Amino acid sequence: MLKGVYLQRAGRAAWVAFACALLASPVYAQKRPQQQAARAPAAPVIPSDPDDAFTALREAARKNDVERAYAISATLVDYPIPSYVEYFRIKPQMFDASGLARIDAPDDQVRSFLQRYKGEAIADRMRNDWLLVLGKKRDWANFDAEYPQFVLKDDTQVECYALLSRALKGQNVAAEARNVLSDPRYYGEGCVDLIGYLSQSQQIQRSDVAFQARLALEQNFTTLAGKIAAVVPDARVDGDTLATIVKMARNDPSQASAYLNASQGSLSRDEQGAAWGVIGQFAAKKLLPEAAGYYRRQIDQGGNQWLSDETQEWRVRAALRQGDWKQVRQSIELMRPELRAKDPAWTYWYGRALQADNRTAEAQQQYQQIADQFNFYGQLASEELGNRITLPARTTVTDAEAMAMRTRPGFQRAQKLYNLNLRFEGNREWNWELRGMSDRELLAAADYARRIDLLDRTVNTADRTRAEHDFTLRFLMPYRDIMQRATDDVGLDMAWAYGLVRQESRFIMNARSSAGAHGLMQVMPATAKYVARKIGMTDFSPSMMSDPNINIVLGTNYMSMVFTDLDSSWTLASAAYNAGPGRPKAWRSTLSRPVEGAIFAETIPFTETRNYVKNVLSNATYYAALMSGKPQSLKGRLGSVTPSSEITTSLP
Repeated sequence: MLKGVYLQRAGRAAWVAFACALLASPVYAQKRPQQQAARAPAAPVIPSDPDDAFTALREAARKNDVERAYAISATLVDYPIPSYVEYFRIKPQMFDASGLARIDAPDDQVRSFLQRYKGEAIADRMRNDWLLVLGKKRDWANFDAEYPQFVLKDDTQVECYALLSRALKGQNVAAEARNVLSDPRYYGEGCVDLIGYLSQSQQIQRSDVAFQARLALEQNFTTLAGKIAAVVPDARVDGDTLATIVKMARNDPSQASAYLNASQGSLSRDEQGAAWGVIGQFAAKKLLPEAAGYYRRQIDQGGNQWLSDETQEWRVRAALRQGDWKQVRQSIELMRPELRAKDPAWTYWYGRALQADNRTAEAQQQYQQIADQFNFYGQLASEELGNRITLPARTTVTDAEAMAMRTRPGFQRAQKLYNLNLRFEGNREWNWELRGMSDRELLAAADYARRIDLLDRTVNTADRTRAEHDFTLRFLMPYRDIMQRATDDVGLDMAWAYGLVRQESRFIMNARSSAGAHGLMQVMPATAKYVARKIGMTDFSPSMMSDPNINIVLGTNYMSMVFTDLDSSWTLASAAYNAGPGRPKAWRSTLSRPVEGAIFAETIPFTETRNYVKNVLSNATYYAALMSGKPQSLKGRLGSVTPSSEITTSLP
């Protein structure tokens, strides 16, 4: 081992020289764009520390920088995770700088890689990449051989290529394609190609293509919408009446409504229904009371098959806001079955709608379907059945069972990646190792993660059990002495504070968001300065946020401020912590009547904040049960939210 390290260090200069010479060679230069071949490239600057070099290699691979990735990888001889060195070297040769698959990818290198690392997470990642390449170059023989070995199948574009391969063999895949083609964010070239071929082979109609283009427009992907529309000869997105309504409704639903009323003579009944649905969606997201009325017109007109998943979900939310239980029931019954089954929200609200119609036995059947789930709607369903929220029996594992997990190769690779703060790759390795584990093995892995301070993996791993559980692992309470003092000082519910931290950072002390939020409680820099000034912390500097004492003190003080500012509503205050206090006040001001906290939470316009509030309060209910040893009520914690016209705030 020492000899290998010595050779690695002693030979670094030679390896760099070799890599640079190779990159400048005529054979390699042929792969460069022509305008670059005439001049010798500057020698890449490579960090001397192997870990720093590995991180730089990963960044080069992310940018698909072939030359830099090759040069850095040549220096990482005997690196502890050679599979990743090789993957990061090969991957840039498979995609161009814009992220599109290249048809001249090194197939032989990929095959060798897949054989060498067969069964590992990184091999599945490589196979995912290669399938994109094979699909683009229409190498269906190799694609069809590799696709069944792709384990995760979590790439929509690969699924589109798989359907295209089958369609080219004469199979009708239209119904399956509609289920795959539900979210344009993940389409890519493969899905546009699939839509084009299905249209050309008349498996789908022109109206199906127009629907897909409108889906892209709803999410403001105008370039993608144009590409989809272009698969039909002479199609134009700009000239389509429904497309115009989509664009108009995003900014002003009432203007779109007027335009539709003036234009409906040129639209079929189904098209009118689709248009009213789109207008309803954007009105509902703006929390306009007219939204339910627009949706009623959609239901009357029909066209349900031309509604996006978001439009169908917001149809339920608009009816909930208005307290129209009949429309709630109708809207859920009209949902695409796969969409309805995907989220327990719709099972719960369907039960509530049946209950409002005095169909109690049918309502209870709905609640029973999800009451055993340890999530927001599972808890609410359990309460509707007359239960309080309690903890399941605890299963504990032995020290030997937990420590046996340290020999697992996937966990070892994950730890190395976590040490480099490469959480995406680390999580992929960790989760791959969990596949096929029994509940007891999952609890052993969770306990092992706790012992090595991978607290986020502790929580996420313990969350996966199905019949045996340990909620002390699912709902960890690290830094409890600090948290107890901080919450006692401001009179804050510690269960709520832990529920928020679990959602914010999963107890990763060095967690940072893309917006700059920092640490356990993910406090934004400006908020930290504001709170520090308010509580008299005169020596505060942003670097102090890495201290759990300071992070928790500032975070809990801010929680207390928003809680007081928002009438001591855990629902409103949780939303405020995520989206800022002004937004929940504005959302509240649109209410025409008091609503249940659960309805307010479900109709929050921001997807992130909506999920955040539900998760925080679900977490807090279980934390309260753990701390008190007594049954709890999530419904009681949610309370109700009353109308208010006051939307000003002095808080950041």
